[in-house]
Amino acid sequence: MGKFNKSFWTGGWKLLKRVFLYLFIAQLLYIVALKWVNPPTTWTMLKDRIGMTGEKGHFYHRWVSYDKISSQAKLAVIAEEDQLFPVHDGFDIQSIREALQHNKYAKRIRGASTISQQTAKNVFLWQGRTWLRKGLEAYFTFMIEKIWGKKRILEVYLNVAQMGRHLYGIQAASRQFFGKDASGLTRGQAALVAACLPDPVAYKVQAPSAYLLSRQRWVISQMGNLEGDPDIRALLSEK
Repeated sequence: MGKFNKSFWTGGWKLLKRVFLYLFIAQLLYIVALKWVNPPTTWTMLKDRIGMTGEKGHFYHRWVSYDKISSQAKLAVIAEEDQLFPVHDGFDIQSIREALQHNKYAKRIRGASTISQQTAKNVFLWQGRTWLRKGLEAYFTFMIEKIWGKKRILEVYLNVAQMGRHLYGIQAASRQFFGKDASGLTRGQAALVAACLPDPVAYKVQAPSAYLLSRQRWVISQMGNLEGDPDIRALLSEK
């Protein structure tokens, strides 16, 4: 019996290691493939679609390539979400420290996720604040920074981020809100969409509140501050 148990556990451990190895190789190949292949969907989109069962309404999502997205839209989301995006390695350490300090005493939790972190979470993971998810998010953020590069990360983010109720990606947002393709977004329109990103279901682009309009004006002012930066200009180019 003792030899059987030892053999059983030895065999089980070898099988477990083999499974983990295969899973690691599979996810690595998937990350590499997504440098060129667009992700078919995300966990958030799937959850949204399932939640719509029996509900009247439509799900909106349409992929658009980087060169078909207005530079104003790219600049607006950087201004709103992550102004250090072109130069950090995936994590804004100072913002993380400030958020941790703030969250010690505040009732409302402040996030410090970069565009890279949000993209990693949206494409590979689920929503939530568990330590497991945050740990996996850090791993995937590191990987896409090393493998994809900044332009691909921004392209994917602009195509999978939720921008309204049952609405994902800048092309769907542009078509639904303004009746035009993402390539034609003006500065004001792009800033209004970006201003909604912290809570795209609560904030209404088509019926903006005074608060949302004030956020739009802030985004526009930040866009003006950023657009002359050489790192930003290189990132916004279509080449």
